[in-house]
Amino acid sequence: MPRALVTGGAGFLGSHLCDRLLADGWAVIAFDSLITGRRENLRDAERDPLFSFVEHDVTLELPDPGPLDWVLHFASPASPPDYFDHPIETLRVGALGTMRALDLARERDAGFLLASTSEVYGDPAVHPQAETYWGNVNPVGPRSVYDESKRYAEALTMAYMRTYGLRTKIVRIFNTFGPRMRKNDGRAVPNFIFQALNGRPLTVHGDGSQTRSLCYVDDLIEGFRRFLDVDQAGPMNLGNPEEVTILALANVVAETVHAAGNVEFLPRLEDDPAVRCPDVTLARASLGWEPKVTLREGLERTVAWARDAGWVDS
Repeated sequence: MPRALVTGGAGFLGSHLCDRLLADGWAVIAFDSLITGRRENLRDAERDPLFSFVEHDVTLELPDPGPLDWVLHFASPASPPDYFDHPIETLRVGALGTMRALDLARERDAGFLLASTSEVYGDPAVHPQAETYWGNVNPVGPRSVYDESKRYAEALTMAYMRTYGLRTKIVRIFNTFGPRMRKNDGRAVPNFIFQALNGRPLTVHGDGSQTRSLCYVDDLIEGFRRFLDVDQAGPMNLGNPEEVTILALANVVAETVHAAGNVEFLPRLEDDPAVRCPDVTLARASLGWEPKVTLREGLERTVAWARDAGWVDS
């Protein structure tokens, strides 16, 4: 059976990936420092005898995970509040953590997948964003700790491929949502759901005209799974090509929760991208993949999970 190491395995995406690989009959070991990941995300995985977990910071010397077929590198803070609170840790995991994960893949003759991000495109001057676009990133702005750590991680991954012939893959993840997001995550969907469930105003930064493209987590995980099985290195965009404004998103969340939907406008965040939309032509052609879950259906599933998870204040 295939055996994979998932770094950041207790995170939102990492834990869902662990579940999918286990369901497909893989053996999985997860490393996570639990700075932003949560052990409870692995509750289902830990029932499987093919799964094991090690609490560990991947910027430090890695414990021996045994034989591996894949190293899937998902370790990193991923929401603005998290990487604003942990800027040095974010840069370290993007640089040193990526290098340690690449070295491990090389030692075990394993494939390597980097979970990169649409943030490598910055505040894009090209729309929608194809993989050939080099981006428009402010290298000294507050978001740069995440944007540049991922850009460096991509460069490092390509250097290992060219220098050592390592089998590598890079996926650029666009905005994703679903169960296991934290209510204090800071991103729009969990913020709006938590606020709406508790009868609070939905806080919109700026005038709400900025756009995002939101992919339900199950669709994204399906894209990862297909990417592992094709002879394609990427970079490859995975995300939903249907755009929605932040203000429209707030309204849809309010309708889903059956809340009043009062909106409170706050100052626009520095370097907040005005638009964000993936060109997924490559994923369609290479993987036969595109999102299936609509925004409203995904929100209904996420709201139901959030209620069960105790997001409503008592």
